[in-house]
Parts: sequence; C-alpha cells; structure tokens
Amino acid sequence: MSGSKSSDGSFAHAASLPPEAQGDHPLGLTVHTLPEAAGAVATAQRARYGRWKMFGVLLICAAPVVASYFTYYVIRPEGRRNYGELINPQRTLPDASATALDGKALSLASLKGQWLLVSVAGGACEAACQNHLYLQRQLRESVGREKDRVDWVWLVNDAAEIPAALAPALQKATVLRVDAATLGTWLAPAEGQQLADHLYVVDPMGNWMMRFPAAMDAAGAAKAKRDLERLLRASSSWDEAGRPGQP
Repeated sequence: MSGSKSSDGSFAHAASLPPEAQGDHPLGLTVHTLPEAAGAVATAQRARYGRWKMFGVLLICAAPVVASYFTYYVIRPEGRRNYGELINPQRTLPDASATALDGKALSLASLKGQWLLVSVAGGACEAACQNHLYLQRQLRESVGREKDRVDWVWLVNDAAEIPAALAPALQKATVLRVDAATLGTWLAPAEGQQLADHLYVVDPMGNWMMRFPAAMDAAGAAKAKRDLERLLRASSSWDEAGRPGQP
C-alpha cells in the first residue's frame, strides 16, 4: 500500500510540474500543412487555368471558320446558287473544222486554252443576235484584269453574209462558221428553246459546262457576271491568260 501511495504521490507531483520540467512531453495533436501538398494544389490550379485560357484562345480563332460552316450548311444563302445552268456531264469540243471570216480553215480544238463565252446565230444577225454579241463583249470587259483569260465567240451556223456594219464591233471577237449539225452534237438549248436563244460557257479544256437562260437581259447579265467571276477565281491556280504556245 505504501508503494501505491508513493506512486500516486509521484504522479501527482509530476502532474503539478510545468510542461518544460516534465521529463516526458505529451504527444501534440497540432496538424501541420505539408509544403509539398500545397505546391501540388497550386500547380494543379495553374494548369487548369492555363487549359481554360488556351481553350478560349482557340475558340476565338475558330469562330470565323465555325461561322462560315454554319452559314454554308445551315443558312444556305440564296446567293450561292448559280444563275447559269451547269451541264452534267460536260461536253467536249468536237473534232471538227471551222472557217474564219477570212476563209481560213482551222480546227474547233484551236479554241481550247481560254474560257469562252459562246453565242450561236445565223450570219444575218438580227436583233437577238446583236444583243447577245453586246452582252458577250460587256461580260468580258466587266471582269477587269481577268478579261485576257476570256474570249467571246460567235459561231455562225449558216452561209449568210455578215452585215458590214457589225465589223467594227467584232474586232475583239472570234467569229467562225461551223456546220449546224456539228454544233448540234456539242451544244444544246434548254427544253422549248432554240440554240440561238442562249449564251454558253466553255472551260479552257474545251468542255461546255454552263448555259445561261434564254432571253437574258441586263439584270440577268449582272448575275451571269457573278457566275463568270466565280469560275475565274476557282480556276486561277491552273488557268493562265492566253492559249498554250502563244507569245
């Protein structure tokens, strides 16, 4: 019993001492923040912020592309439509001969190498024919510096004499006499129309690929100009002014 009392007294005495005087310090329960964990959290936050910032930059850069795709595939503006009718399948220049106004014979294939605006009419060239010749000349001039990539061609499908009064207006035109049956194997009018009712577009490889509506007026010519400009832009990477072999 005396040992028990002695132990209790020693315990009481030890408990009454200040902490620094106690031989054995009690285990502290304070939680200390680890420096490594804090650094990892900060790094993760910076990375997350950087990813959002990059996403925002990419979104801004992609906005025009997204808008253009939305416009093209969803809105589909009417301005995208061609005024001229696309010919499918295209028809290539026939292997046939033609005659120039000076009587010289040449191959129709010699017309290749330029975009062609083509009209067809008899040599008498009455009002509708003259209107087509005027529109052909104006369309060529309207494309500005690209006009040297375009020829306007009048294919005369009979033996009638061409009025002398037209000669000054035809100085920059290509005028050839071609057999009517030959033309019928290459060009064709819309249903219910005549061959002479249209203007035709031929690409530099000699393919007839577009037909403008019959009885085209000035308003129609403005729409035809837009078609022609689009064709010239689309072919600018491979088509150059002048025919191969020409100086």
